[in-house]
Amino acid sequence: MRITLLSSLLLLTACTGTDPEGEARHTRDMNHPNEHQEATEGDSASDVDPDSAPLASDPSPAVATLGAGCFWCVEAVLLQVEGVEQVVSGYMGGATADPTYKDICTGTTGHAEVVQVTYDPSVLPYEELLDWFFRLHDPTTLNRQGADRGTQYRSVIFFHSTDQATTAREMIDAVGAAKIFDDPIVTEVTAASTFYSAEAYHQDYYALNSSQGYCRAVILPKLKKLGLKY
Repeated sequence: MRITLLSSLLLLTACTGTDPEGEARHTRDMNHPNEHQEATEGDSASDVDPDSAPLASDPSPAVATLGAGCFWCVEAVLLQVEGVEQVVSGYMGGATADPTYKDICTGTTGHAEVVQVTYDPSVLPYEELLDWFFRLHDPTTLNRQGADRGTQYRSVIFFHSTDQATTAREMIDAVGAAKIFDDPIVTEVTAASTFYSAEAYHQDYYALNSSQGYCRAVILPKLKKLGLKY
C-alpha cells in the first residue's frame, strides 16, 4: 500500500461531514416521472459468496466493477480519471436474470447499482482506482448513500481476480487503521458475477443531463469537492 494513496484520502475525504447527497432525495426515482421509470425502494438482498465465482488473471486492459451508491455519481467521477477508458453503468450481485431498473429499485433482486470500468493499469493501477472509489462515496453507511437507501446502493467491490481481492481487502484494512473515517468501513468485497448493463438512458447520464435537479444538487457538488470538471 503506497502512502500517497492514504495521504490523498486524508486530504480528500469527500464524503465525510455534510454532503448534498444526504439532503436530497433520489429525485431520479421519485420526482422525475417523465425522465425515469417509476420505482420504489426496498431493503432485502441476496448474499453472494466471495469465493463462489471462478477467478481469472487480470485482463488487459483491466476491468473493475464497483458499487458506491447512485451509478450516475460514480460514472461522472470516474470518466474523468486518467487511465479510465470506459465506464458502463449496470447491475451486479443479485439473483434475478436480466433485471430492469424498475426491478432494481424494488430492492428485492439483490443487485447493486455498479459501474464496470475498463482501464489501463499501466496508467491507473488498481489501488489508485480504489483510492478514487473511497474518495467519491461514504463507505461507512450500510445500504445507503445520503438519502438513497436500500441494498441496491450498498458499497461493494466486485473483484475479477485474486489480486484485485487482495488489494481491496488490504486497502480497506489500511484505510480503517488510518482512521480516515469516523465509523467502520462496511464495503463488501465479493467475487464478480454476471454484469447486466443498465438501460441506455442511464449511460453518460451527467454529461447528457447536467441541468437535471439531481445532477445539480448531488453530482455537481461532488465533482467540485473532488476537484473535477463540472
